[in-house]
Amino acid sequence: MRKRSLLAIAAVAAIAQTVMVACGPGRLAVGEEPVPARTLAGRHVGYSWGGEARGTSFEDATQYIETILTLDEDGIITAAKVVFWVQRDGYWIPRSSGNAYVTVDYRIDPSPATPGDNYSAGESMFTIYTVDMMSFYAAGVSPDNVAAVAIVCPVTRYQFEMKFDRGFDFDTPFAEVTIAGGDLVPTWRTSGSGLMRPQDWAEIADLNFFEIDLLWSHVVNDHGVLAGVTPESSVREFLEALGVGFDGGRPRPKDVSYGYFGIGGWAGNHAAIAQSLIGQDATSKTSLVDWSIERYAGAINENNVFGVDVATGATRTVQNSFDGISGATVRISREATSYQRALVDAGILDESDVIIGRF
Repeated sequence: MRKRSLLAIAAVAAIAQTVMVACGPGRLAVGEEPVPARTLAGRHVGYSWGGEARGTSFEDATQYIETILTLDEDGIITAAKVVFWVQRDGYWIPRSSGNAYVTVDYRIDPSPATPGDNYSAGESMFTIYTVDMMSFYAAGVSPDNVAAVAIVCPVTRYQFEMKFDRGFDFDTPFAEVTIAGGDLVPTWRTSGSGLMRPQDWAEIADLNFFEIDLLWSHVVNDHGVLAGVTPESSVREFLEALGVGFDGGRPRPKDVSYGYFGIGGWAGNHAAIAQSLIGQDATSKTSLVDWSIERYAGAINENNVFGVDVATGATRTVQNSFDGISGATVRISREATSYQRALVDAGILDESDVIIGRF
């Protein structure tokens, strides 16, 4: 009898010990579901939006940038995508789609817009519907050999137009195509946020399109379709770069076509950002921008908003059109915000780490 009691007590003790071990640190209790270990692997999404710095909610925004990152288990970026969305007539469409509808009326002689505070558009040969006018160009030739070009200046944001009749000397140096000469016509303003905002066309009347601003106009022909075309090039060489062919010294009739110079408008810049991220370690690449640089750091206020309260010597713009920043030649503080929010989604950053850029 005593032996049976001792055996029973031993059995109870063994069961109790098993339960205590099972419920110890790192062990599961009976019936408890295992909790999967946190992993960085997967798809992570972040956003920045227009008006955020002024208190606009994401739900009320009419434009936003979306960054989609795919990470492996170590946080290495294996795929990336950046999309600029805008709302038009109640529909969301990608500003970086590169799509456009373009027609040209060769009967029209373009006339200049009135610049400055009393701005009014001039007469244009072109009808263009697109959500991406940055770095846009279009070129066509009529059945009777009249060549027409529309091209958006990245510095003034005006659309400049050129109309060359069949009798034009296409060996003329492009440097001679100017506002003063009548062959370069700024017809309308595509955006009011140009770096240069002329009050009178006399300010740039003697300059060709490649030299409207000696510091920044280089983005037109550093890369892309106009790479290698200079003020010393002929008008023919300029037109050929835009897809116009020639027969016997005259432009060959062609339907109007369009594209984007430089690295390719919004689509090209955002593709360049995405490409620059492939293979990067997201746990150390915590922003597209090095915010420790003094001229940037001095423009971040106590609420982590960039470009609102700017210290002396700081800047409101994060941009390097010569060497690029994270692959882009446009200003990218808002893309940097979207990227950081993707890292928040991945658990790499906290929302309090995010710098809210200028939209």
